[in-house]
Amino acid sequence: MLIDSNIIIYSTQPAHEALREFIRARAPAVSIISYIEVLGFHRLSETERILLDQFFHSAEVLPLCDSVAEAAIQLRQLRRINLGDSIIAATALVGRRALVTHNVEDFSWIDGLTIIDPLEQSP
Repeated sequence: MLIDSNIIIYSTQPAHEALREFIRARAPAVSIISYIEVLGFHRLSETERILLDQFFHSAEVLPLCDSVAEAAIQLRQLRRINLGDSIIAATALVGRRALVTHNVEDFSWIDGLTIIDPLEQSP
């Protein structure tokens, strides 16, 4: 599975213990885009930054490679999608991974992409 940035952020909130367990129970992977988006947020507290650093060190951070770039280009040619989302979706497609996100509507149009929303489904 590939974890979207919003799921990483939700998992840091105290109310989402079940989400943290959902992630812990699987081998998490993230796109390099999520790594940049989450750690690059300018309002992170030092405690949040430390926790997120620990998460990213234990997760598999998938790089932006040529095949992901090509898939992202194809997605952007099909429909208006922001750059970050196109790369995250392409990373999931190329790696044949389900995308774990709460932003289901942003990705539901993409053929071949399996989407899991653990905040709406019972993990």
